[in-house]
Amino acid sequence: MLIAILGTGAFLMLALKAMPLRNIFRGFREMWQGRTKADDSLGHISPFAALMTTLAATVGTGNIAGVATAIMIGGPGALFWMWCTALVGMATKYAEVVLAVHFREKNDKEHFVGGPMYVIKNGLGHRWAWLAFAFALFGGLASFGIGNMVQVNSMAGALDRTFDVPTWVTGCVVMVVVGLVVLGGIKRIGNVAQVLVPFMCVAYVLAALAVLAVNYQAIPDAFALIFESAFTGHAAAGGFAGATIIAALRAGVARGIFSNEAGLGSAGIAQAAGASENPVQSGLIGMMGTFIDTIIVCTMTGLAIICSGVWINSGLDGAPLSTAAFESAFAGGGYILATALIIFAFTTILGWSYYAERCWEYLLGSKIIIPFRLVWVVVLPVGALAELDFVWLLADTLNGLMALPNLLSLLLLSPLVIRLTRDYFNKQ
Repeated sequence: MLIAILGTGAFLMLALKAMPLRNIFRGFREMWQGRTKADDSLGHISPFAALMTTLAATVGTGNIAGVATAIMIGGPGALFWMWCTALVGMATKYAEVVLAVHFREKNDKEHFVGGPMYVIKNGLGHRWAWLAFAFALFGGLASFGIGNMVQVNSMAGALDRTFDVPTWVTGCVVMVVVGLVVLGGIKRIGNVAQVLVPFMCVAYVLAALAVLAVNYQAIPDAFALIFESAFTGHAAAGGFAGATIIAALRAGVARGIFSNEAGLGSAGIAQAAGASENPVQSGLIGMMGTFIDTIIVCTMTGLAIICSGVWINSGLDGAPLSTAAFESAFAGGGYILATALIIFAFTTILGWSYYAERCWEYLLGSKIIIPFRLVWVVVLPVGALAELDFVWLLADTLNGLMALPNLLSLLLLSPLVIRLTRDYFNKQ
């Protein structure tokens, strides 16, 4: 799966002649200008709100716990391969969004809906309907694991460890708060996301910069270590077990994909609801989600861990390792990280609720929307209390199965993406 996802991204980046990399600043500009939508006929929410909904789903536990795990498995070099994954992933995310907006349609409530299932149905034809069905089924089932139970379980664990809040209390409170947002549909999710997501990303980056400021002398050596370890591996040191080049590559790519979701097709589902005059314009905005998630947020976590030196001799892994990095820099760092983890997990629940809703609507029609929202909310307390080892395994497997139909459609429809891109830039 990692080879398929990375290979598709590399192919699209070459086919687009590195257009996503050459237009990063333009993507930020389009994102900023997309804060308001000009016309309800072009989309149900603003392009900015659609991107924030996507970021709500992607910026989560992977940015805190996942980065720490990658470094402990693959050494500092894993961060380099995470960057590479994000840069080629921008091409994947761009193509996903372009196709999702190009092939979107209106449901019986006159709301725009899109995503890989509609791309396959409308772009590849009825012969491929089974593949669209498969994506929607895998996505609808995976969401209850990776987007619901796993997230609330992480929240409950962080609140229990840091603030001594019982897990059942967390489950009940999250059920109520998520219910108030999710039952209002994409418009309310988008409104909450466009306020909460920028705040949480900026606050987290500032906290990580504070850690780097305390360890500023270690920053040049940290970058040298990242590049050196990426191509030579890293020998055992202190409590660190050592890592080969292959371990660094695999850990960086795996955690990068888990964090930014490039290749899963999820971003197109949210961006299809955003107001859009041109699919390429939406694609430029959508690809920035991968850049922000991995190049900015994940990098801050990785540098904080490496510069603080806690990865060498602490023996910790996952979120506790990230916590140790923040606590080594200033008092209360653990509370800041726990709060970030809680907010990240909460927004992921909101973003994935919309992805899942669109998948189940595709499978069973609009009559399923309200029952789905109720089930989504009711399952949350179960996730807070349960042991989720099997749910993690199942969700990871279903996520991988989601990617297969999406990647196939991207490859088959890549000539269309290239043509739409060329036509758009020729008119500029």
